[in-house]
Amino acid sequence: MVIGFTFLSQTALADDGKIRVLIVDGFSNHDWRQTTAQIRGVLAPTGLFDVSVSTAPDKTNIEAYAQWRPKFADYQVVIQTCNDIGGGPAWPEPVKKDFADFVRGGGGVYIFHSAENAFVGWKEYEEIVGLCWRKKDYGTAIRVREDGQLERIPPGEGGDTGHGQRGTVLVTCLDEHAIHAGLPHAWLTPGLEVYYFARGPAENVQVLSYGRDTKPGQGWLWPIEWTVQYGQGRVYVSTFGHVWKGDVNPGSMRCAAVQTIIPRALQWLAGRPVTFPVPADFPGTNAVSIRPPVVTR
Repeated sequence: MVIGFTFLSQTALADDGKIRVLIVDGFSNHDWRQTTAQIRGVLAPTGLFDVSVSTAPDKTNIEAYAQWRPKFADYQVVIQTCNDIGGGPAWPEPVKKDFADFVRGGGGVYIFHSAENAFVGWKEYEEIVGLCWRKKDYGTAIRVREDGQLERIPPGEGGDTGHGQRGTVLVTCLDEHAIHAGLPHAWLTPGLEVYYFARGPAENVQVLSYGRDTKPGQGWLWPIEWTVQYGQGRVYVSTFGHVWKGDVNPGSMRCAAVQTIIPRALQWLAGRPVTFPVPADFPGTNAVSIRPPVVTR
């Protein structure tokens, strides 16, 4: 159950009433530059957001690393895309503290795709994300049984986090949630990875939707979207939005469902009514709905 949120003051709103959003990027085993461009391209036409970017230095032995100190409190929502798998440093300790304090104090965080994988051993981050890409002995996993009930898998049981072949997945809603209000109960999404055995503290987690993995011999149901309450803050995590190095206009970001859910999640994270409309081209269970390439800059 998700209760008792307190939100940041209205000073985090832009002068024109737009929601102030900060994208944090800088390193990833995915194409983080194109990811940022794609996110901005999705958000710009909505007219609902004032988007800034803070790029984390990818080395610790440079002056920029010591000086990097994003002002999280100036924003209502942070979209976190950094992933240190394959290279990239831990954030500086003052930044880690500011980030955790921002969420704990009522800020909203969107953990975007592979950011779920990041920062092994940063306990506060793992509490914020809830379920991360970790070894099997690291934490609890949550899977969805065929009857829709959740099953908690203790540390050491099952396997490491992983995913099968990326492709078109049937996403099915589990719990009623404002982000999904008015959406179909299920829809097809392209270019999606279903993470199996995502692990972590798994506390204060509400699973919003799930999909079936493609691991040979397994075929279980696993969370695709979930939320976490961390202190007074709201966190939304999903595996939507895979942008691999070398991808050109990826269908994962051109999906009408993904382009609808991203702004709706940001509205919810900011404590605003979820008003972004469900479009006529939102997909159902018969076919995907892929839009023209977004305009990036």
